[in-house]
Amino acid sequence: MTSSPEERILANFFTDAGRLHTIPSKRAKRLVVLDQLAQRFEPGRVYPESEVNELLSAAHPDVAALRRYLVDDQFLSREDGRYWRSGGTVDV
Repeated sequence: MTSSPEERILANFFTDAGRLHTIPSKRAKRLVVLDQLAQRFEPGRVYPESEVNELLSAAHPDVAALRRYLVDDQFLSREDGRYWRSGGTVDV
């Protein structure tokens, strides 16, 4: 059975329980991981920072780095301590 490059990246960085081993240092791999993390946020919903931290802490303890990467790479947008999903893949 052949898996896509994205599936292989996710398998290398996430446990079966959805925890992130490490944050990838290579941007291409990090984008795949960030897209997966963005799926934890419902499009159209606004989240306070505390809830963003809670969702991200389920994946990895460095929530500040994950939050920063998600915003910098336009998976999430931020204004006045509120966040909303602004990118990433969406299932139709």
